[in-house]
Amino acid sequence: MRGSIDGLGSPAPIGRMLPAVFADDDLVQRFVGGLDDVMAPVHCVLDCLDAYFRPSLAPPDFARWLGDWVGAETDGTEAEPMVRAAVAAAAHLHRIRGTRRGLAEAIRLVFGTEPEITESGAANWSARPLGPVPGEPVPRLHVHLRLRNPTTADRHRLEALVAAARPAHMPYTVQVTAGEVVERTSTP
Repeated sequence: MRGSIDGLGSPAPIGRMLPAVFADDDLVQRFVGGLDDVMAPVHCVLDCLDAYFRPSLAPPDFARWLGDWVGAETDGTEAEPMVRAAVAAAAHLHRIRGTRRGLAEAIRLVFGTEPEITESGAANWSARPLGPVPGEPVPRLHVHLRLRNPTTADRHRLEALVAAARPAHMPYTVQVTAGEVVERTSTP
């Protein structure tokens, strides 16, 4: 957590900005010196404010807050590098949310492995009207994830992730099994 830092000097001491009549007054200088101690961290934050909005540079607690702000898919238990990656990928994932690709990338980001996704949908183009409708008549989505050492928490996390990133109308099932992991990292 950020806070005051002992001995942090202010880049703009108030005592130097006072009228000459107060420049030699010890009580006034000590009083505004206390204000400088309080304001010094604010000046430091404002001097490097752009770094606070870069997930790779932001302080860890601010990166978590930024994740809530941009809607990153985190549950609060992730390690710091995972939070930073989720915040950095949030805008990209929101653009492709509700698609098979978006779901796969969200799962890869959290679990670091490639999911097997089967769905009932399809797309087709025809120059003639009333052509056959592609896909299956009943919507379905199944996500299978292979992990080295799966736990119950992994299944619950996958279920929450699929519920949030799937198309809104699509019923779904998830499955987590032990097996050979297909690792792949994706950068949006």
